[in-house]
Amino acid sequence: MTPRSARDWLKILAQYRDPSVGRSIFELVVTLVPFLGIWALAWAALSISPWLSLALAAVNGMFLIRLFIIQHDCGHGAYLPNRSVQDWLGRALGVLTLTPYDVWKRTHAIHHSHHGNLDQRGIGDVTTLTVEEYRARSPMGRLIYRIYRNPIVLFVVGPAYMFLLQHRLPVWLMRSGWRYWVSAMGTNVMIALIVAAIWYFGGWQPVLLIWLPTGIVAASIGVWLFYVQHQFEDTHWVNDEDWQLHHAALEGSSHYVLPQPLRWLSGNIGIHHVHHLYSRIPFYRLPEVIRQHAELAEAQRMTIRESIATARLHLWDEAQQKLLSFREARMQYGLA
Repeated sequence: MTPRSARDWLKILAQYRDPSVGRSIFELVVTLVPFLGIWALAWAALSISPWLSLALAAVNGMFLIRLFIIQHDCGHGAYLPNRSVQDWLGRALGVLTLTPYDVWKRTHAIHHSHHGNLDQRGIGDVTTLTVEEYRARSPMGRLIYRIYRNPIVLFVVGPAYMFLLQHRLPVWLMRSGWRYWVSAMGTNVMIALIVAAIWYFGGWQPVLLIWLPTGIVAASIGVWLFYVQHQFEDTHWVNDEDWQLHHAALEGSSHYVLPQPLRWLSGNIGIHHVHHLYSRIPFYRLPEVIRQHAELAEAQRMTIRESIATARLHLWDEAQQKLLSFREARMQYGLA
């Protein structure tokens, strides 16, 4: 059987795009209620052991990721038929996820519309240099890039900075209109009110041992998921003249095969190649797609064990059309 093209898949995937209001409400409830329940349990556990509260906060970071996926689907217009209700749900969830909804919606749309295009990098992606770009950098420029691609920076320091600080001021959208500043400032005000209320009723401990760790754990895991969904050895990067949206979506996104309950907690976002090809499919319908289409189920499969190796990939080699580690680039091209 001849493999289907990306455009062929668009016609097939269109039948999965319609959300169910009942299912969407159900998914919100079974995510939000446990999130709030674990939050309350962690607060109560402070009287027993701060370490127990910290552990519960770390677990709750996974539920916060699932709330982010619901916000993510709202931004794609995939969660509810009513666009206004959907947007306000996304804005409300953005207070919990520390992510201004309208700002993120805009930058994420740029990511979807430019991913895999070497001439359109810089917004909504993980900074990735080509071998030649790295070669052209000064020693200091190479050092800065190496620090940026260090796993501690990329998956711990960077996510904390992004969600706690960078999202507070959308300076990269300064000339794009007032909507993004209102979104950021409105989200900031609501976050400040929530943190002030937590501090007022519980002091510093619930803020530093529950609220902050929950957000940082969610941010780190979320950035890891985003990373492995695009930064695998045979991903897809081409120059503008050769770039095609649907081909880049299908070839440049992985199928991150996670076991349950991680698949549930991550909102099936590991089925990322299908999501990028047709972003209007609600997250809870993505498993339907790969159950019914074996070709998509097998495409770009990556297990957890295989994904660990992607953290060592740093540079895009245009000649070989694959990502290389710094070590491979040094051995093959003599780069320091």
